[in-house]
Amino acid sequence: MNKPPLFIVLVSVHGLIRGHDLELGRDADTGGQTKYVVELARALGARKDVERVLLLTRRVVDANVSTDYAEPLEPLSDKAAIVRIDCGEPVYLRKEMLWDTLENFSDNALAFLKAQPRLPDVIHGHYADAGYVGSRLSHQLGIPLVFTGHSLGRSKRKQLLASGVARSEIESTYHITRRIEAEEDTLGVAERIITSTRQEVEQQYGLYDFYQPARMRVVPPGTDLTQFYPAQGDEKQSAIAQQLKRFLKEPNKPIILALSRPDPRKNIVALIEAYGQCPQLQALANLVIVVGNRDDIREMEDTSAGVLNSILLAIDKCISRDKVRSGFIH
Repeated sequence: MNKPPLFIVLVSVHGLIRGHDLELGRDADTGGQTKYVVELARALGARKDVERVLLLTRRVVDANVSTDYAEPLEPLSDKAAIVRIDCGEPVYLRKEMLWDTLENFSDNALAFLKAQPRLPDVIHGHYADAGYVGSRLSHQLGIPLVFTGHSLGRSKRKQLLASGVARSEIESTYHITRRIEAEEDTLGVAERIITSTRQEVEQQYGLYDFYQPARMRVVPPGTDLTQFYPAQGDEKQSAIAQQLKRFLKEPNKPIILALSRPDPRKNIVALIEAYGQCPQLQALANLVIVVGNRDDIREMEDTSAGVLNSILLAIDKCISRDKVRSGFIH
């Protein structure tokens, strides 16, 4: 007997999420997770065994960001859409400032789901804040919960302590205890945990009291084959290649590309040091570093500004100035 097609709800609370021109690297909250959940919603919506996919996120009404993020509904395809739910104060806030408003988000999401023609078959929470919301909705609606952590609080605290950050500073900046408690509770509720690697299962989730490896499945992130494909031979004529040419003395050399938001965990400084210490590598390839979007380092949050300053200092220290070019790619 054929199963009826699924109605799936994804929850990803923080960041700036829209279906086009994602502002990747704008800040620590608008990174890979935002792209992951949008593409996941689209991919699920393309399946024949899926009836409908809704991606619930926080509605943001703020003159400092695009009005796109204030739209209550944004279609992604015939069967997938982004739904923006009111969540306390409407202005854009970093995720660490949202904990006191998540119950409001959850209540509004509950009212929205109850107003639908039918309840979803599964809720999939992304990150600790959505795990908290998803756990509440799962209990209230009797719907199974799937959880993807993306990153985990216990691992983050361990890394920050190892780098010399004081416990009090970690707590005041990241509200790490609330995050870890939400993750523990979610792990106790979720019927399935989706991870990207086996290392994540064993070494990161293994730090938790509610570690249940039997409920975990490794599903590596996919690749959009319309965007990434084998070389066709005309790559050097692309728009991005033409933009890069103006920064490169020898544009025909191969490129070592580092593309990320300015985050200490990306370890861009170590890459610069390694490249700067190897004349043979410098002779063989160009190093291109793209680290997020910015206007003025002085106006950025402390972590991102610190990373960019460290990158600039490492370049000055390790690489001859006549070999360095910087600028903006549009």
